[in-house]
This record gives sequence, C-alpha cells and structure tokens, in this order.
Amino acid sequence: MKKISLFIFLLSLNSCQFFDKKAPDEQELLEQELKKINWKEVDEFPTAFSCDSILDTELQKQCFFDNIIQNIQSRIGVDTLQIMYPEIDTINVKVTIHPDAKIQFETQIPKGTVSYDIAVIDSILQQKLSDFPRIEPAIKRGMKVKSQFVLPVVINVAE
Repeated sequence: MKKISLFIFLLSLNSCQFFDKKAPDEQELLEQELKKINWKEVDEFPTAFSCDSILDTELQKQCFFDNIIQNIQSRIGVDTLQIMYPEIDTINVKVTIHPDAKIQFETQIPKGTVSYDIAVIDSILQQKLSDFPRIEPAIKRGMKVKSQFVLPVVINVAE
C-alpha cells in the first residue's frame, strides 16, 4: 500500500506540470499581430459618390482616380494657371484624405524643372478646389484612415 501511495504522490507532483500552462504575453501577441499588417496598403480605397455602386475593387479604384483627376482638371484647366504659366502642361497634385473626410491638396513640382512660384500655384489650387465634392476616406481593418497619393493633372490640353 505504501508503494502505491508513494507512486500516486509522485505522479500527482508530476501531473501539476501538465496543468501549468503559461498564458501568452499580451505584448508579444500584439507585436505578432502588428507584424502581420501591411501598413502600406488599405483594405478599401477612398471612394467618390459616383463610384459607390461598383463592386470590383480595381474598377472602383480606377473610377475614383479618374473621377478625382477629371474634377480637378475641370476646375483648374482653363483658368489662371494656363494664362500665367503656359509652359506648364501637367502638375502633380498631392491629395490627402483624412479620416474625417477632410481633403487637402498640395502642388508638387518635380525636381529639376524650371522654378515656378509654388505659392501662387498652390493658392489658385486651394481656391478652385475649396468646395470639392465629398470623398469617403480609405478603410483599414474597419477603421477610416488617412490616405495620400500624387496625381498628375493635365492643365494644357493640346488644341
């Protein structure tokens, strides 16, 4: 009987190790999950009202870019920029869409080009695009996020 009691006692000491499982570290789990996320891409691109009904993500993305470029071109195309700077045919516009759907436009002049008064071009851009149609922000993991992209906008259309 003593041998059986000793055996059960030793077995019970060993069996505690089977139940002693460490809970995963919260910080370690968070770091693993953050490494899995691709922060350079969004789950859903920003969208304009006219592109909402498109279900294919690539077509919706193309519709969005076409829509925003066309909207900018129609507002600044035949105007002061064309008169003041007839040699500029295309400007790059950096568009920032914030999570609260606020839109910000900034002129990007490529390096190595003739220097222009960027403040004048930027002020014309801000004035013409102040009442830009609402754009829904990009979505990443269910949250609205800030997105930025640079769009080439043709100003002088060949006649």
